[in-house]
Amino acid sequence: MSIAKPARDYRLDFFRGAALFFIFIDHIPGNPLAYATLKSFAFADAAEAFIFISGYTAALVYGRIVLRDGPVMATLRIWRRVWQLYVAHLCIFMVYTAQVAYAMAHMTNPLYVENLGVGDFLQRPDITILRVLMLQFQPTHLDILPLYIALLFVFPGFILLMRRSITLAVALSAALYAVVQVWPINLPGHPDDEVWYFNPFAWQFLFVIAAALGFHRARAPNDNNDSAAPIPRWLVAAAIAVAGFACVVQLSWVLHDFNSTIPALLRRLLWPIEKTGLPLPRLLSILALAVLVARFVPRDARFLTSRLGWVVVLCGQNSLDVFCLSILLSVLGGILLTGLGDGLVMVTAVNLAGILAMVALALGMSWYDGGGRLPRRRPAEETA
Repeated sequence: MSIAKPARDYRLDFFRGAALFFIFIDHIPGNPLAYATLKSFAFADAAEAFIFISGYTAALVYGRIVLRDGPVMATLRIWRRVWQLYVAHLCIFMVYTAQVAYAMAHMTNPLYVENLGVGDFLQRPDITILRVLMLQFQPTHLDILPLYIALLFVFPGFILLMRRSITLAVALSAALYAVVQVWPINLPGHPDDEVWYFNPFAWQFLFVIAAALGFHRARAPNDNNDSAAPIPRWLVAAAIAVAGFACVVQLSWVLHDFNSTIPALLRRLLWPIEKTGLPLPRLLSILALAVLVARFVPRDARFLTSRLGWVVVLCGQNSLDVFCLSILLSVLGGILLTGLGDGLVMVTAVNLAGILAMVALALGMSWYDGGGRLPRRRPAEETA
């Protein structure tokens, strides 16, 4: 079966790249620039954006492989990617703990161990290393990649089910999500009284919703016209209402923290909107934003291929490498601000240096993959 490749949708790359910048900024403790990221204007943050885009692109890529080469080849390709993610996670963990150990030895601040959650590893490495290999020990900031690994590991089952019925796959995913909202089902963590910070039984619903949309497009790859399948007006209106409500409420909470005379709207009712179980406000918030992007940001938007926008796109196209670097840079940035001071000059330097390092890596990876040339700023063919 021949499956054509549609023109690449740079919106996915751009917003995934933006999510990576937000992850870096948000993970630096006390970073004032974090007030300008998504979490200040929505009930969701970069984690939801990252998982949604990952689900969509996974179905878009591996859905074509299922349709073209069959389920066995698609499963092997998916699990090969899982292995790459797993190895990347272990490498990040080793460098991460080395950063913390070095900071402890030279800056004599025990808060590094407590805040970054590596105390158990430093005290009992013989036991904890096994938990690391089992993805149960997840220090601070090292929890979203295990979630993605878990979701992608079971993804062959979902994509085969979508091949038969997208509606059935989403319905089963929704049922599991509903169960988790009632009963606290989660994977065990380490130490023994811990569970996964991102509950995969809940977060799979967001991943599957996005994957359903991606698989639908994979089955109709020549449908590149946004007007070919218009989004219903009622859905756009609902998305505007949800996104607007979340923005007003969340922004009121942020402003209240600066000035207590500003009312924190519905804070007693909604606060805190925790991330572990992906409660409905967070889920609806990111879905509303996805609808608005699909409706109001065309695939050929000029900002996507502007000089600045293209840099963000390249970061999104090299997401694994840039993500790994962002985690390590955020830890380093937090250590520097804690040990050397968090004045305006230092905060600016840490944020700017980190973002430039992420951009430099993306440019270098793109240059290498292009055989010594950067990709042109124009629609390109997608590759599986």
